Amino acid sequence: MKEQQQSKSDTKNLTLFKEVRKRDGRVVRFSPEKITDAIFKAAKAVGGDNRALAEALTEKVIAYLQMSGFNGLIPAVEDIQDAVEKVLIENGHARTAKAYILYRDQRTRIREAKSSLMDAVKEILIETNRENANISNSPSAKMLQIAMAASKKYYLNNLLPEEFARAHIDGSFHIHDLDYYSKTLNCLQIDLKKLLKEGFSTGYGYIRPPRRISSAAAQAAIILQSNQNDMFGGQSFPHFDYSMGEVIRDLKEVDEEEVYQAMEGLIYNLNTMHSRAGAQVPFSSINFGTDTSPEGRLVSRCLLNAFKRGLGRGENPIFPNLVFRVKKGVNFDKNNPNYDLFRLALSVASRRLNPTFSFMDSSFNRTYEEEVSYMGCRTRTIGNRHGPEISAGRGNIASVTLNLPRLALKTQNIGLFFVELDRLLRLAARQLLHRFEILAQQKVKDLPFLMGEGLYMGSDKLGPEDPVREAIKNGTLALGIIGLAETLIVLNGKHHGEDKESHTLGLKIIDYMRRRVDQFCDEYDLNFVLYATPAEGLSGRFTKIDRVYYGSVPRVTDKDYYTNSFHIPVDCEIPFFEKLAVEGEYHKFCNAGHISYVELDAPPIHNLEGVEMIIRQMSASDVGYGGINYPLDECGTCGFSGVLTTTCPQCGSGNIRRIRRITGYLSFEERFNEAKRAELSDRRPHYYLSKLD
Repeated sequence: MKEQQQSKSDTKNLTLFKEVRKRDGRVVRFSPEKITDAIFKAAKAVGGDNRALAEALTEKVIAYLQMSGFNGLIPAVEDIQDAVEKVLIENGHARTAKAYILYRDQRTRIREAKSSLMDAVKEILIETNRENANISNSPSAKMLQIAMAASKKYYLNNLLPEEFARAHIDGSFHIHDLDYYSKTLNCLQIDLKKLLKEGFSTGYGYIRPPRRISSAAAQAAIILQSNQNDMFGGQSFPHFDYSMGEVIRDLKEVDEEEVYQAMEGLIYNLNTMHSRAGAQVPFSSINFGTDTSPEGRLVSRCLLNAFKRGLGRGENPIFPNLVFRVKKGVNFDKNNPNYDLFRLALSVASRRLNPTFSFMDSSFNRTYEEEVSYMGCRTRTIGNRHGPEISAGRGNIASVTLNLPRLALKTQNIGLFFVELDRLLRLAARQLLHRFEILAQQKVKDLPFLMGEGLYMGSDKLGPEDPVREAIKNGTLALGIIGLAETLIVLNGKHHGEDKESHTLGLKIIDYMRRRVDQFCDEYDLNFVLYATPAEGLSGRFTKIDRVYYGSVPRVTDKDYYTNSFHIPVDCEIPFFEKLAVEGEYHKFCNAGHISYVELDAPPIHNLEGVEMIIRQMSASDVGYGGINYPLDECGTCGFSGVLTTTCPQCGSGNIRRIRRITGYLSFEERFNEAKRAELSDRRPHYYLSKLD
């Protein structure tokens, strides 16, 4: 007691600080009680309850600061905190010091998160972030972006284990759609036939089965929009021609004009009906082309013709992404019943950039009895450990993409590369498992349309209070790849489009990844898959981080983006058949999705034979999914389209919108982020395309 009284007496003789400098530079009144409170809080965290001791330690902190030269000078908050840590340790309070340090670190992380969040909000309020080219610049879009930014900060600082958060922040891997981490799933192939047959509810009443084809088409759009609000990724119909053809068969009389109007209305709706807080239209895809029934053929023909005609003034539709199934014996040869539809699809693709083409006879697709379905972003869902191996009612749960160039830059050695690759694969798989376990605890009522209406496989057997684990175990967990080309340049001096040895190494890398992913399936009894990532916001993120670590490496970090997945770099001058032959070998490994493109310098409207030659080369190269790209410009005043410079040659207007493909979907060039614009400017048409003029 005498010692405590003496201590208090000594304190009275000290010249107490009157002010302290905050982190933002403000000078405020100094309060010793705040030091005492912090020390006492740390002590209580490890079982202490002596506030008087905390007060005594506060006096020692003040005395230490004065002896350190702050007698009369204004200390900063960090100076005081450093002094607290030192005094606690030197006076035998190691456990309290540890608790104080941990608390200080936590507060620092929260403070930094708030600061970076505020910076992000300021940027969003000026101009919407271009991480997603489908998001507009409307007020609702800005509000959505702010919510997304806040969610990401929360998950990184409060929910994710530190090893996962650190790997994402430092760019070792990228957790896709982090803002939805604990709330919902990625994408879904929707069983349209089931919903049109049974009816459904969007929450405000029951929608009965349609009695006209126009109602069926309108309901199809509503279904895509409603489910988009329950998910963060793409929405797709896996068998649109079969589903709508069934509706037509149930009707007494339907003429072609009525079906055409219904398909036109569907296209109009999917380009105007906004979801996700009104910020964007659904990421919609439609698979079709193999139904040989009169009704199914009618649906396919009208859908293609309506898309070819375009929107009200002939504008190119952005959505839906049309995926035309190519299948031998059905539509691939002249004597096939749907060959005319195949030719029509080629004609539309030569004018509208859509449809893209999926190949049912590829080595990895023909093994399934069910016709495999794709999404515009390239997602493919078919294999299943827990139920039927079909596309309908299933989709990807979540994705994480590995930074392959980082591993190459880090190791500079092929052997060490595989060691580090294995470590990162394991970490990424555990991160996906962590996300799965969190999402599996969601209840059916939390996803009222997706689960409540039984869209997800197995969800129709669950009640509103049931967790969704038994449903989502039918989905896939995707490990993605980016920058194989840059990886090969670092490890072997050239990429796979330049050198056969590099191509062999590239196949070895992707084959190794697929085998490890298959092992994760057995280990965790879940559908782990390998994904050819369609990087958009990610494409420039890794390069910025890696440039800080490794400097400007020629052909690797000296540009603003890494090459998508296993693609040959867009600036590589290579014949299209060589490009397809090389990239085609990678498709079979990426069972979660893949795509290859042939780049043209102008719309090949007048050379259908040339377009067909490209599609046939895709088939011969064992490509699972492919498309043709070319610049497509439109005058916003008169509707004239082609390759335009600064003004329209028909009306002289400068109101030009430039449509390009980005990560599988179409969008306007003005919405591309900085990295994708850099990639777009580097794109080169492939050899022998003069034949396609």
